[in-house]
Amino acid sequence: MAIVHLLDSVINLLETEPYIIVISLDFSRAFDTVQHSTLLYKLVQLHIPDQIYNWLVDFFDNHSHRTVFRDELSSLLDITARIIQGSAIGPSAYVVTAGDLVAAVPGNSTCKFAYDTYIIIPASNEATRHLELAKVQKLGRAKQPETELQQVDRGHLQRPQAKATPCCGRY
Repeated sequence: MAIVHLLDSVINLLETEPYIIVISLDFSRAFDTVQHSTLLYKLVQLHIPDQIYNWLVDFFDNHSHRTVFRDELSSLLDITARIIQGSAIGPSAYVVTAGDLVAAVPGNSTCKFAYDTYIIIPASNEATRHLELAKVQKLGRAKQPETELQQVDRGHLQRPQAKATPCCGRY
């Protein structure tokens, strides 16, 4: 559904804009640092039914880990952070956790799915792309100091014209 929203946003903007900038952010590694307590706090704000919230508390509670190395077994350590990628709860947990990641500038928008966020910037707001990236970095440092953006792709999407070719690059 997110890709449909992304494409719909881009197509609609291309009716009035000569091109659109789409910044793709991959936060898959960031989920190794999500504190369960932070996620649960955000879930409380959504006013979900108590049974579902309690199930999620139980899902994230009482997990531990130990390591075997050279026939030595470490002591158990509680796991209080990390969303398991590939779990059924993972994509929804990302959308809840990243819920306050919204566009910094009116006219720009965001689209989120699984561990990806897309920032959509019309040509008329091109000068604001640095503000959008600065907000993402500031938000990441405030929430999880060790979080880093794994990958940022930027693409210019243009209306079809004679000899017009999209320009894509990597930051």
